Amino acid sequence: MNQFKKSLLILLVCLFSSVAALADNPDAVLGVWKNGEGTGMIQIYKSGDKYFGRLVWLKVPNNPDGTPRTDANNPDEVARKKPLKGLVNMRSFTYAGDNKWESGNIYDPKNGSDYSCEMTLVDPNTLEVRGFIGVSLFGRTDVWKRQVKK
Repeated sequence: MNQFKKSLLILLVCLFSSVAALADNPDAVLGVWKNGEGTGMIQIYKSGDKYFGRLVWLKVPNNPDGTPRTDANNPDEVARKKPLKGLVNMRSFTYAGDNKWESGNIYDPKNGSDYSCEMTLVDPNTLEVRGFIGVSLFGRTDVWKRQVKK
């Protein structure tokens, strides 16, 4: 077998291995993900048969006075005093098959708004998170990257 055929064979094996790793695994989304802006990391975890996410790292964790940042824009006045770190901002996703999680909600602490949300695992380290109001067509997609311990 010549070198080109060997290289092609290795490439195909790697490609099929990565596709197989994504093949219908509802828990493939579990882990820590950095948002597209790089301002926060969210740990996606499972509770029962639903998936949730909580803020586990913030690029700017404290206010200028050194106190932890809180959910200052929350419409609920009581919740405004809660720290952002540890906040569950993704709720109740269900696995729909084909590397997609649907019927969830995502909370944006920047504006205090809650949105319908769906997630799609593009590859083992890339997650598309789409927040929307009403219909998915009217929304915004953020691309998150999996964080791995070094």
